[in-house]
Amino acid sequence: MPSILFVCVANSCRSQMAEAMAKSLGRAGWDIWSAGSRPSGQIHPIAAQLVAELGLDLSGHRSKGLADIPRRTWDYVVTMGCGDACPAVPARQRIDWEVPDPVAMPLEEARRVRDQLGASVRALMSRRTGA
Repeated sequence: MPSILFVCVANSCRSQMAEAMAKSLGRAGWDIWSAGSRPSGQIHPIAAQLVAELGLDLSGHRSKGLADIPRRTWDYVVTMGCGDACPAVPARQRIDWEVPDPVAMPLEEARRVRDQLGASVRALMSRRTGA
């Protein structure tokens, strides 16, 4: 079963959106998680709004730390904006996406970040499945 862990600092916005978008692709058998190097403990309202515009719901999500995820070697660990704070989680492949934090952006810019993130998620999962 292919696995992906999306990591950002707070696990409140970017990594949560990436997790929701990856799960929405409906790829059977994927194990998809997100976590933060310093979790905030909450989902940021802009993340909930941005994915709701895509028909996705973050109400069942929670901000998690690395201690809250399964201990394993992940197929992909995708880091987003955590720089030196990104942890050394066992992975077959590490990918760093330069995704700006949309939290303080005007809504139109935040939507562009969301759409860029969605395209990156689709490309990653398609590369693995060949779909």
